[in-house]
Amino acid sequence: MILNHFCNFRFKLTLSQSHSGMHSKNRQINTLTDLNEELENYFRNTIIPQLFVDRSLILRKFTPPAMKQFRLKEGDIGRALADVAENFRFPTFIDNIKHVIATGEILEKEIQTTDRRWYQMNILPYITRVDQLNNGVIITFIDITSRIEDLAEQEKLVAEQELLLDTIAHDIKTPLTSLGLNIEMMKRLPENGMGRFPQLVGNLEQSLLKMKSVVNELIDSRWQGQKYQPTEELIDLQNIIEDARLTLAPQITEAEAKITYDIQVSEILFVRRKLRSIVYNLLNNAVKYRSDDRKPDIKIASTAENGFMVISVEDNGIGIPSDLKYKIFEKYNRVADREEGNGVGLYLVKEIIETSGGRIEVESEEGKGSVFKVYLKLKNQDV
Repeated sequence: MILNHFCNFRFKLTLSQSHSGMHSKNRQINTLTDLNEELENYFRNTIIPQLFVDRSLILRKFTPPAMKQFRLKEGDIGRALADVAENFRFPTFIDNIKHVIATGEILEKEIQTTDRRWYQMNILPYITRVDQLNNGVIITFIDITSRIEDLAEQEKLVAEQELLLDTIAHDIKTPLTSLGLNIEMMKRLPENGMGRFPQLVGNLEQSLLKMKSVVNELIDSRWQGQKYQPTEELIDLQNIIEDARLTLAPQITEAEAKITYDIQVSEILFVRRKLRSIVYNLLNNAVKYRSDDRKPDIKIASTAENGFMVISVEDNGIGIPSDLKYKIFEKYNRVADREEGNGVGLYLVKEIIETSGGRIEVESEEGKGSVFKVYLKLKNQDV
């Protein structure tokens, strides 16, 4: 009898444990199902192209925008990435992914896709929380096409300005030569040969008028047909900084420069290409005039101060000699002769800033670095 009771008790206990185990397992399954549903909802609704690639370089998942931008289809899930690599207009795409999987480092690149659009590609390692292993990568693409196109327009504008200068220089050579010849002839005139003097003076006058006409015609035609009129717009400073960084990417990489940001005020009403010229020139100088003893460490910051946006660019470069501190803003003046340049960058920066009602200041110590501070008026903006 006792044995029967004991057997019945063990059977009930085992059955109870079995039911408890089933409930625990069901809860785990439900939790996983909920998490998977949340993940699926995220992937279905995000507007950002994203890919998930596992350690074996198998494409496991992608967001709907990736289907559109990279011409992927549902059947590509489960395929080796090498089989769809032609969808990405970037030759070292797979090598970059392998590098992140192997090292666990985050990688950022600018790439162009098959539809001629540009993206900032971020490759992040996918670390599992349980065993802290790198199980693959998540690749995110941010559309920067408009920025690249804007850069192209700016470069086109610069090229047109350079062409204008070259044309002026070429077209005034002839009247300048004529001026020189007439002056030489006047020097050789004997005192009793002044009868030709009025004719020579007339020739000089005609040469001067010709030069004036050439310059006026070129400048008038240049600006009358100018498509890119300087109109103010609400600009995000961080976008301008990124534009300048992209343009200077080869120089920054070659110099192994480190750039950090502290942007407290970002929006300002200003002319886009003028603000870009300011940031570009200051960042370019910070990289160009680096010290031979250390890698460039550049800090870009912005704050609001008494109705001004204050943009500062600090570097640890060669610095500026005290006797040149205020001469660097003069046309054709340069900090050092070891770098290429024409000495007009800071002059143009100063002109742009001052004509817009702002000012530029510089603090520098030779051999240690410089800090340039740009003050731009904030117009009818909340800061």
